[in-house]
Amino acid sequence: MINLYDLTRPEVSALITGWEFSPVHAARLWRYLYGECESSFEAMPELPAKVRTRLIAETTIDVLPISLETDSNDGFTRKYLLSLEDGNRIETVLMRFTGRVTACISSQVGCAMGCVFCATGQMGFTRHLTTGEIVAQAVHVQRVLRTLGAETSDIDSNHDPRSHRLRNVVLMGMGEPLHNYDAVLKAIEILNDGSGLSLGAEHITLSTVGVVPGILRLAKEKKAIRLAVSLHAATQAGRASLVPAARKWQLDELMAACRTYSETTGRRIFYEWTLIEGENDTEQHARDVGSLLRDLPSQVNLIPLNPTTGYDGAPTRSEAAKRFQQILSEEFKIPSTVRQLRGIDIAAGCGQLAIAEK
Repeated sequence: MINLYDLTRPEVSALITGWEFSPVHAARLWRYLYGECESSFEAMPELPAKVRTRLIAETTIDVLPISLETDSNDGFTRKYLLSLEDGNRIETVLMRFTGRVTACISSQVGCAMGCVFCATGQMGFTRHLTTGEIVAQAVHVQRVLRTLGAETSDIDSNHDPRSHRLRNVVLMGMGEPLHNYDAVLKAIEILNDGSGLSLGAEHITLSTVGVVPGILRLAKEKKAIRLAVSLHAATQAGRASLVPAARKWQLDELMAACRTYSETTGRRIFYEWTLIEGENDTEQHARDVGSLLRDLPSQVNLIPLNPTTGYDGAPTRSEAAKRFQQILSEEFKIPSTVRQLRGIDIAAGCGQLAIAEK
């Protein structure tokens, strides 16, 4: 059976016309899949019966069943534990901000990179997700938003219609996206399609721990998405202690790849820095990262450490985060933001995703 979420729009068209049906039916099918987010062929009445019969016989719409749904006390975050066909499960997060909704989606079951402060890294690696399994997470969130909008829920206190449409996708969930390059980039192509979910490339962020071959491939292919690189330390020894993958792709090699990416694409990189008290949050650490990024088009995203059971570090204090920002801005003219906390109480924050039943 062909999972329709695995197919780009040209591939859907090729499938339908290959069955000797009109390409008009392919366009209708695509609209049902991504415009209406329908989950069954029975809910597609504009498709002729003969087309639906063929689709039922040879294809599937692999909706991911919800094993667990958890709402955060912050009122802005909802986490979904989704089941895959083989019995594995992944986590996907819906996050609401003023006037926009973001889906944090996964690219793997577990992760092979082993970052010491990351719950997914502590799980180890099980397998890559397929393109369809990645796409299905974004469709799931959009389907939820459509339902909430139809129910005129309190998703936004001002009932802002923008809160009923998925605006942003961040590949920052479970897994390392560039370790699953082909499936991830095909999923991005589907999500970016203007006749479907129509997520602009500037609203899709791919976060990598620093897989150098993948960064160079992105540069060569000039993908217009946002690239975020998890840095966390400005020395090779410091980074290797937090990010085991740094032993394979060392800091100088990573920064050379980032420079190539920015020079080739003309795009800045968002460098992620998890602030751990006493580990990487001092004024000297701020100056070290400022020096490292001094002549690169960059922005630093500062992320106070989120708690996980497998790591005993503590999040930085707010005063230290503010001073870190001040040094980057005043001494190096590097813009930075401090990540808004979302869903920490339900382990839905950055670095907290894992497979759990509670």
